[in-house]
Amino acid sequence: MSELVKELNQLLSDYHIYYQNTRGFHWNIKGKNFFELHVKFEEFYTEALTTIDEVAERILTIGGAPLHTFEDYQKMSTLNVYKDVSRDEDAVNGIISQLGQLIKQENKVKTLAAEKDDSETEDMMIGLINVQQKNLWMLNSWLGK
Repeated sequence: MSELVKELNQLLSDYHIYYQNTRGFHWNIKGKNFFELHVKFEEFYTEALTTIDEVAERILTIGGAPLHTFEDYQKMSTLNVYKDVSRDEDAVNGIISQLGQLIKQENKVKTLAAEKDDSETEDMMIGLINVQQKNLWMLNSWLGK
């Protein structure tokens, strides 16, 4: 299971960076779309916080140890850190990019979990992917794509 734990810790790290980036977008958004995006970004980071806890607990459930320092998250994450983003389209594109990377990692974990006959982890990833694909669709629609 150590390979699965490693990939789940990768996902955990990515989620922490996504969470913090999305909080930054929420705090710093400006312009005519402030009210709608401020609320939507809060929904996204609140959802991410729940997922962070679920992923960490899954790691523990399968006998691993979840990473728990920001230093570890920064080293392990593949997501870009966004700073001082306040323009609506830049923030939305940043979330779209991050969701795409999260889905890619979740698919990796899902495949590995299936190979390890861990249907619970596989099911967890399927649920996360479904939610994020819907979020991607909505964000791309907001951009007019």
